[in-house]
Amino acid sequence: MRIALLSYRSKPHCGGQGVYVRHLSRELAELGHEVEVFSGQPYPDVDPRVRLTKVPSLDLYREPDPFRTPRPGEIRDAVDVLEVATMWTAGFPEPLTFSLRVARILARRRADFDVVHDNQCLGYGLLALQRSGLPLVATIHHPITRDRDVDLQAARGWRRLTVRRWYGFLAMQARVARRIPTLLTVSKSSEADIRAAFAVPAGRLRTIPLGVDTEVFAPPASSRVAGRLICVASADMPLKGVGTLLEAVAKLRTEHDVQLTLVTRLAPGGATERLIDALGIRAIVHTVSGIDDSELAALLGSAEIACVPSLYEGFSLPAVEAMSCATPLVASAAGAIPEVVGADGACATLVPPGDTELLVAALAELLADPERRDRMGAQGRARVLRDYSWASVAAKTAEAYADTIASKHS
Repeated sequence: MRIALLSYRSKPHCGGQGVYVRHLSRELAELGHEVEVFSGQPYPDVDPRVRLTKVPSLDLYREPDPFRTPRPGEIRDAVDVLEVATMWTAGFPEPLTFSLRVARILARRRADFDVVHDNQCLGYGLLALQRSGLPLVATIHHPITRDRDVDLQAARGWRRLTVRRWYGFLAMQARVARRIPTLLTVSKSSEADIRAAFAVPAGRLRTIPLGVDTEVFAPPASSRVAGRLICVASADMPLKGVGTLLEAVAKLRTEHDVQLTLVTRLAPGGATERLIDALGIRAIVHTVSGIDDSELAALLGSAEIACVPSLYEGFSLPAVEAMSCATPLVASAAGAIPEVVGADGACATLVPPGDTELLVAALAELLADPERRDRMGAQGRARVLRDYSWASVAAKTAEAYADTIASKHS
């Protein structure tokens, strides 16, 4: 098949969308399909067999200059005007503006593809592609309504108005999702949440769990660093529960010699930075960002415990990557996490999301029990080898493409 894989932003090594695009496109190519990725900034790393077509936005949220005002000479057309105007009025424009740009490109290349696969964009431009006759599939990792609800709970005063405006694109995503014939998601938990949030009819969603590269994310060859905890968070936002973990570490350090490595990009002077200073734990909290998979795997393999304190996860790649490295987990019983790691406690200790005291107790208990850590790590690795491979993801996704194409022709 000739596949157009769309992703409005694709961080190469952090965040589910970029990881999904990179591995899925590679494994589809391995199966013999022709794959072309269309992406806005940041662009993904792709396999040499996969073609990358860049669909540049104005890149208004790039580091280290987020919410920048573009120069007049950067404005190319009406879509650019829409993008900057939406940002100036506190909205998030990228899902819509990317969909309009890529629809314009694919309108000229209709005959080049057998199927179009959207990755979490769900912009109005996809409906133009559908009207043109192109078979359309979309992946929804989880409904962003969850992110909005958590951000609203953390916001105060006028900030609540700007949060609501920022998430204004959700109404568009719900309308578009209901009109796409084949929707994919990554867990049964996400499937239920998407149906509820977007009013998607029963039977329209297929669940295909994500995978991990088990050769890169492998058990370490050297000893782990005593007392090292690690947390991988794709974004510095309340949904990831990092604040709860920091409070737990501050209490844990009174009786245990611990250090925490946070793999994330912290907002300078933001809430997480301020909390680290307020808790007086700057000396034992280390932050890392911009690393590749091999570096991330080495960090995960060096830790005695990995922690996923999220208030919600549609899947949780960090949990699967930690298990693949045979690193024992303490994680929130939130969203799809129990489904991914198993609710029996063999691979992870599950605690209620946002409960600092129980998180402290779970971490302390695991730190004091090296035999349990070894056992939990081995069982996590075995679970990943059995259930989470990118080859399986690609094969099941290709089946969904074939069914969609056949349905369109019939």
